[in-house]
Amino acid sequence: MGASELLALFGHFLLLSLLSVGGAITTAPDMHRYLVVDQGWLSDAQFTASVALAQAAPGPNVLFVAVLGWNVAGAVGAFVTLLGMMLPSTTLALWATRWGARRAQTLFVRAFKAGLAPLTIGLLFATGWVLADPLRVAWPVLVVVAITVLLCLRTRLGPLWLVAGGMIAGALGWV
Repeated sequence: MGASELLALFGHFLLLSLLSVGGAITTAPDMHRYLVVDQGWLSDAQFTASVALAQAAPGPNVLFVAVLGWNVAGAVGAFVTLLGMMLPSTTLALWATRWGARRAQTLFVRAFKAGLAPLTIGLLFATGWVLADPLRVAWPVLVVVAITVLLCLRTRLGPLWLVAGGMIAGALGWV
């Protein structure tokens, strides 16, 4: 892959970064259009496998962008796509954080922060509800969730221990 193609790849992911409200995964359809349909750098199967592999791996969801880049142009492709996806959104987040810190005592910033807390908590509960929907009828799952919530509220036990406990319960067939 030539320098001009790498620059085009970088530029496309740079633009997608500014459109990725809700995370990089929301721009996957356009990534598919660009990488598979327009450029022909990946097949449908390679694109799907790249996203599935990255989503199954631990870590941030944006890792699928690096896997796509790797499959297009190796290590350089992974670097170019990830930099293009992360640079604008990270810069914007840093700027907004610094701007808000300098104006922390203004009514607008205080109201914005106060409004985000219940919104975030509500979205987390909604996400948990949607993810647990298929499992709501299974009482062992509800017991594991209740125990996890109690342990989070009553102890200083780290969340990774709770995840490990859930993994063990699943591996033993208890859930």
